[in-house]
Amino acid sequence: MDSDLTQSQLLRLRSSALYNEDLAPVPEAGRKWRVGSFAALWISMSACLPTYMLASSLIGGGMNWWQAVLTIFLGNLIVLVPMILNAHAGTKYGIPFPVYCRAAFGTRGANVPAVLRALVACGWFGIQTWIGGDAIYKILGVFFPSMLGGNPLPVLEITAVQFLCFFFFWSINMWVIHRGIDTIRVLLNIKAPLLVALGLLLLYWAWKQAGGFGPILSQPSAFDPGQPQAGKFWGYFFPALTGMIGFWATLSLNIPDFSRYAKSQCDQVLGQALGLPTTMALYSFIGVTVTSATAIIFGQTLWNPVDVLTRFQSPGVLITALVSLCIATLATNIAANVVSPANDFANIAPRKISFRMGGCITGAIGVLMMPWKLVADPSGYIFTWLIAYGALLGPIGGILIADYFVCRRAKLNLMALYEEEGEYRYTGGISLVAMGALMAGVLPSLPGFLVQVRALDGKSVPPWLNDLYHYAWFIGFVVAFVVYVAGRKLAPKA
Repeated sequence: MDSDLTQSQLLRLRSSALYNEDLAPVPEAGRKWRVGSFAALWISMSACLPTYMLASSLIGGGMNWWQAVLTIFLGNLIVLVPMILNAHAGTKYGIPFPVYCRAAFGTRGANVPAVLRALVACGWFGIQTWIGGDAIYKILGVFFPSMLGGNPLPVLEITAVQFLCFFFFWSINMWVIHRGIDTIRVLLNIKAPLLVALGLLLLYWAWKQAGGFGPILSQPSAFDPGQPQAGKFWGYFFPALTGMIGFWATLSLNIPDFSRYAKSQCDQVLGQALGLPTTMALYSFIGVTVTSATAIIFGQTLWNPVDVLTRFQSPGVLITALVSLCIATLATNIAANVVSPANDFANIAPRKISFRMGGCITGAIGVLMMPWKLVADPSGYIFTWLIAYGALLGPIGGILIADYFVCRRAKLNLMALYEEEGEYRYTGGISLVAMGALMAGVLPSLPGFLVQVRALDGKSVPPWLNDLYHYAWFIGFVVAFVVYVAGRKLAPKA
């Protein structure tokens, strides 16, 4: 394996300020993940409440069931490509994401993509924690209705009881992080079956209450002729597709954090191809079907499964649902949103920041970002949160793939990745070409983002420039890719 180093090389690495045990290359003896391991990882991470909410938010936006499922499936097929490509370096050299970034961005410059990716993970950590706390709040509210009252707190805009439930679930996450990542292995093993079973039970309930799948799946699209948004499908589809890609844009970058444990390239490719698109399609189908059924059963679209569960009155059902949702959300949160940012923050100061400390930083920032505002409504969830960070991560993906496959032909100097004065130092540890490509990739989408968050008046931005934001991941990826390759040819040492 290319990650196996001699004893003298290991001694040299351990003396470097860019090295710690969490960032070290994984030797051949530590490569134990086969096809099943990667498939199980993606099944476990994809079968989660945000996947359900992602699918049903498309229904809320006007799509019918097959349009929503197809959009999600296509988005995951697209993001699977950079996922597999970026995983190659992790598998070949046993290195995590922040170390992989050093080749393109420089030994110090790697902190820029690592921190940007980590901040997005902090947001996702907060969202998952809010979902878990909200499940506790709403289901307990069925037993104690008085809990659901109260005025929103200043600034936070949620009630004190809501915040206490959120903080309680956040504390459980922090406890797991403190104990170490091995604590969640049991949770991950039981999490996927729990949430898949809960989803299938909801699917059965929807089928029974709505009088079969016919009424559910026959709900028309709001974009059909004669419907409220007739003729506007493509204007909604492409931004939604960009949002679907953004859903796993974080993992498409930091997948080396997991693929470094792969036995072979074949294992990571097949495992991811089998696990990601299929599970997302299945769980999104459950989400859109149940959401469509709520419009028939309750006369209103409920896109949050917790809101659906609170309509049940059986204490046994509610308690089982509460425990299942909390375990499932906890396991997904730690696996998907703590492992990578903990490594990313550790990369800032490897000698001072450990994995546990990096996890605590993730948790603290996740609270400060007030995640309940990110998922307050379907349009904000897709068009502000998912597309906005896709505009940042798309260019990073383009740069990494251009550097590794086009400029370096999949060959890295493993020792130099950990050397402060090695070939990846560039200009004071920062690659000017990579930074320029990153800015070039982000700029086209910036005006549209500022309009989206109402920092700019939409009338002050040309419509064509505003529309670029809806294709942020694609445009950022392509622009950064081209600019980086051109920059490397013009200034290979910059």
